[in-house]
Amino acid sequence: MFRGIDEVDWASLRYADGSAQDIPGLLRGLASADPTERGTALDGMYGAVHRRGDVYDATLACVPFLLSLAVREEVPDRAEVLELLVSIGDLGGDGDALAARARAALRARAEVFVRLAGDADSGVRRVVPGALVRFLDGPGRVLSLLRERILVERDDRVLTALAEALGLFVRRHGHAAARSPRRHRLRLGPDHGAEAVRLLQALSGPPYGPSLRLAALGQLAGCAPGRLPGDVVPVAVGLLRERSGRRTAQGHACGDPGPETLAGRLRRLRPSDEEGSRLLRVLHSGLGSRVADRAELLCGQLSSPDPLDRCNGVWMAAGFVREWRDGHERPVALVGAQLGCREDRLHDAAVTVLAELHALAAPAAGPLHALVTSRPEFRVRHGERGGPALGGALKALARAGDARATPVLAEVLAGPVVPHDLGRVIPHLGPAAAPLAPALRRRLARVPPDSPCTHEQAVPLLAALGSLGDVSSLPWVLRLLRGMPERARGREAVVHAAVDALGAFGGEAREAVPDLRALLVTGCAVAAAEALWSVTGDADAVVPALLREVAAPGRDRRCRAAAVLARLGPAARPALPELRRLAGSGDSLERATAACAVWRTTGEADRVLPVLRACWTGHPHTRVVIAGCAAALGQEGAPLHDLLREELASPRRHRTDLAGGRALHEDLVLLRLCGEALGVAG
Repeated sequence: MFRGIDEVDWASLRYADGSAQDIPGLLRGLASADPTERGTALDGMYGAVHRRGDVYDATLACVPFLLSLAVREEVPDRAEVLELLVSIGDLGGDGDALAARARAALRARAEVFVRLAGDADSGVRRVVPGALVRFLDGPGRVLSLLRERILVERDDRVLTALAEALGLFVRRHGHAAARSPRRHRLRLGPDHGAEAVRLLQALSGPPYGPSLRLAALGQLAGCAPGRLPGDVVPVAVGLLRERSGRRTAQGHACGDPGPETLAGRLRRLRPSDEEGSRLLRVLHSGLGSRVADRAELLCGQLSSPDPLDRCNGVWMAAGFVREWRDGHERPVALVGAQLGCREDRLHDAAVTVLAELHALAAPAAGPLHALVTSRPEFRVRHGERGGPALGGALKALARAGDARATPVLAEVLAGPVVPHDLGRVIPHLGPAAAPLAPALRRRLARVPPDSPCTHEQAVPLLAALGSLGDVSSLPWVLRLLRGMPERARGREAVVHAAVDALGAFGGEAREAVPDLRALLVTGCAVAAAEALWSVTGDADAVVPALLREVAAPGRDRRCRAAAVLARLGPAARPALPELRRLAGSGDSLERATAACAVWRTTGEADRVLPVLRACWTGHPHTRVVIAGCAAALGQEGAPLHDLLREELASPRRHRTDLAGGRALHEDLVLLRLCGEALGVAG
């Protein structure tokens, strides 16, 4: 299987980390009898010749040897080798010459996949159908092979893979058949797409098993939604119940942990019921914008008797809420119902998801409150990087704005540690957090300015007191700002937090004016200028510092300086030349922020509207800035109101590219600002 491997000039070939001279050893490792060596070799292949999905000249040289490994029955992990080959040949970028050559190499050797279609190894048979659709020429022949395998196959997981391959076939060779079979037939000749759809329809009904039927429904939803049954959601929920009832005890087991390699760890991180998770994800994806149906399907998953189905439903509910603006109340309430489950995996999943939902976790507030009051050990998490943090359930309750979080947070403050994320949570409670101010103030008074742990203790307290506007804490804020040693660890973070708090105190913090003026020539200049403006309203003092910052290196510095200049309004006129330059030459966020500042400074909408409209349409991450500008301008922001109305009417969130709950939180802020600008309640 390695004939000719030593004749390849591997040293002259390149891959992710340079010369490919170590590739022969990895290829031989894939055939090792030692599972750890095989797993390490597979890690190495993905990391070297297929890192982040890229293809190199060394990747092309590996293809013949990987195919040779795949056909040798004595190789234990042939299915994983085939998955690597399919991934190498399945890249979408036609402009990539190496990727195109990889696809061509696999198409030229596609008869290998035909031979493996009936292999004794079910793992191999699961990978082959997708390879046939991707690499074998002749749609008629591919469809014939898939139909033949459906008739003789007995393994449910392989049958599921065959249904998925039929869906891929329709998307690649006959998408039009799902909507207009007659036109498709006239254009392409034999109506292979329509035949594949008919096969999927047949597989979605009796006498086939629930897994195969769910797989077929998911594929129909994605490639031929018009062929779905009218009662697709009740049917799918019933099949899920039937499938769960059939699941054997062996299916619940964790099984062999496998080798301690990257590939092995990734396999262990997959859901316990990976197949069930995939089947429902595909169906959700296929249903797309049918929000009501997807919400009903989630409710069916989250009320299943099987905790594995409910766990899958929890994670899918998170994705659903992050993408769509409606239909989440009942699913979120059912996610909250999982908090009383005895299964740790399900309980932890529910807590994690609810902590990311911010205000949208309100339907689960009752179970969250019950959990944090009955289980004090869940209120603070220890042993994580960054120091102690609020437990997920308490964080979720506070982020939901539920006033019942306040007395629980008071008990936390009475304890030995202050969670580092306390200051980011308290603002969500609004006025309901006011009773916490005395305890926060007392804790801040006990923080020594010169301790190695000062920044860990002080920053969350300063952020919390600033969000509450607690002017009574001013002496203790100034004590830290003035008393912390110049080279102390974390001093910059403490200074920023203290300055932000002073800005929140406004005119009541006049005692801090000399300190803020001194900070205008430091790395904290923008924050100091913003705070000084809030305290004194003295534009002459802050504009020169902001003008330096808006021309300084670093996008974040420039954007924040421009945003503060926007707050100044007409008083920022000395900065107009630099703001206009930035509005025409910066990146999208800089252009949007600077254009907003120009508008608020001059009132001249016509000069900046083209910039703001282009940013809004082409760069969704600028929409919060632009909506905030429209809200600040009041009726003068009317030239943007059509964009805001369109945003409020959109069922889909404006971006889903941020990790965790950040995108959701940003979308909620955007909707609030749009509503404020238009005078819409809520």
